[in-house]
Amino acid sequence: MTTVVELEIPADRFGIARTFDRVPTFECQIGGMIGDSPPLVWVIGPDRGTVHDALEADPSVDVIASLTGGERSLRAGNESDDSERWLFRLEFGDSVKLFEQIVAENDGAILAACGQNGTWSVKLLFHDRGSLSECYALFEQYDYNVDVTRLTGMDDFESAQTPLTQTQYETICKAHELGYFDIPRQITLKELAAELDVSHQALSERLRRCHSTLVSAELTDGMQPTAIDP
Repeated sequence: MTTVVELEIPADRFGIARTFDRVPTFECQIGGMIGDSPPLVWVIGPDRGTVHDALEADPSVDVIASLTGGERSLRAGNESDDSERWLFRLEFGDSVKLFEQIVAENDGAILAACGQNGTWSVKLLFHDRGSLSECYALFEQYDYNVDVTRLTGMDDFESAQTPLTQTQYETICKAHELGYFDIPRQITLKELAAELDVSHQALSERLRRCHSTLVSAELTDGMQPTAIDP
């Protein structure tokens, strides 16, 4: 059964803990699927300079580039609040890289990751519960101190209550099945587009919409605690 699991991980076990300590209002959201290259990350804080200085001083992350800034952040209902957000490209340290490796080697994919109040919320997708259990055991072995907040079976589209459309859901599941989110990738975007019989551009836009929808759901949905067998 394809399974989506949502985890919470303390920042001191995952990354950017010093930034959270130095800037209490700091928030971050991965702006693209975590993969081979340093990801794009949306960040929120009191001002751009404070955020940049805190990240530069944080040993768990390297600032590769500061790309844009000054956009209003979105909250529940897609309404703007008074916060501004800035886009950075960040190179995460060994903790995140090991986490990515554990997920990839157990046939999983990272769908979304965001940090707030010293805690990371991460959404993962697995083809079967056995792979998830193996992954969870390794998280415990390496002291990530993960807390499972939601576990959802995705075999039944309606009962899963996914925010994706049917086409988006089928696309992201196919991409995961063929290894598009693996590290390294097992199939290119062009090859995946051919498999799905859509254009390269259409598939790229669809995947971005999928990711945006999943991240929005992660940030706005209330999470209910659940248990998992290691």
